[in-house]
Amino acid sequence: MSKKLKISEIAAQTGLSISTVSRVLAGKANTSEAAKQRILACAQQNGVLQGMAAGRLLLNNLMVFAPQRAFDERLDVFYYRVIQGISKALSAHEVRLRYCALEELDSDTNLFLTKMNEPDTEAVILLGIDDPHIHDLAVDLAKPCVLINCRDRKMRLPGVSPDNQLIGEYAASYLFELGHKSVVNLLCLRRHTMELRLAGIRDAWEAHNLAFDDDRHLITAQSFSAKESEQLISDFLAVTPRDKLPSALLVGGDFMAAGAVSALQKAGLRVPNDISVMSIDGFNLAAIHDVPLTSVHVPRDQLGEEAVHILQQRLIRPQAPVGNLLLNGTLVIRESVRRIRPNKSHTEVRNNGLYDE
Repeated sequence: MSKKLKISEIAAQTGLSISTVSRVLAGKANTSEAAKQRILACAQQNGVLQGMAAGRLLLNNLMVFAPQRAFDERLDVFYYRVIQGISKALSAHEVRLRYCALEELDSDTNLFLTKMNEPDTEAVILLGIDDPHIHDLAVDLAKPCVLINCRDRKMRLPGVSPDNQLIGEYAASYLFELGHKSVVNLLCLRRHTMELRLAGIRDAWEAHNLAFDDDRHLITAQSFSAKESEQLISDFLAVTPRDKLPSALLVGGDFMAAGAVSALQKAGLRVPNDISVMSIDGFNLAAIHDVPLTSVHVPRDQLGEEAVHILQQRLIRPQAPVGNLLLNGTLVIRESVRRIRPNKSHTEVRNNGLYDE
């Protein structure tokens, strides 16, 4: 729909003149505040403001490099949804989106160079590619490039990621603020992003004047699978006396949380009555084994959209400063975490829904 037609529609819907609508959308000040608000509200409903903010993406072809599992929802739903977010953000533009599988580390350099040197590769998004040599090549080839969920350690390429360190700190602090002092963390640390979450968790312990001991407070998994997590928690329960059990488990993934809850239930322990379980993840499982799961949701769908906006700005202002955009997580309170009150029987947390952002 043309801009002229949209202006006409807004004028018709608001009862104001086309010239008044045009002045407001052009940012001119000679219009009453009441008329301005009516026009902006109508423009928002018609999608005009979003189009004005986004503008045109000054390219016709975009290449996305990502690990092979990112293209299969069954193997990595998180990265799969990020790619869907990129596609959705491009839907308003006439841009052809192409993909290439590349390993996170020890990537196929020749494959990367071949794809990068194709005329159709006008700009690039690297999703989860940690290989520093690939980052070096992307800089040398000088095509617009944005990183998602990884970082250029030499600070030359812009990127967007969840604020993993702050998310980890926030999740741990939430448990401490509910009275939990004995917390065991079950984490998979196979990527730097997960190590950042652990760093944030350590920050929360320090901020609450608690000493973090890896041997007592950290269980490390090799994967995010429910099966491995169930086995790790089962082994932990087998060697830990009941009076020495933690009051809460902070788990680095919803599927890991499912495994942890399963192990607790098989051991005759109730969640959250005996042990609370909290997750940090972007899968957003509402419930596991009939237990509504409290979790800090990691931004997922928004990563692709923000990467496209960053790329757009790089095309318009290629000499602008380079930085990294960190997205906040969202705490969703359900019923897998209870509050511990000093000298009183515990009280379950039952406030469903979004708590904070």
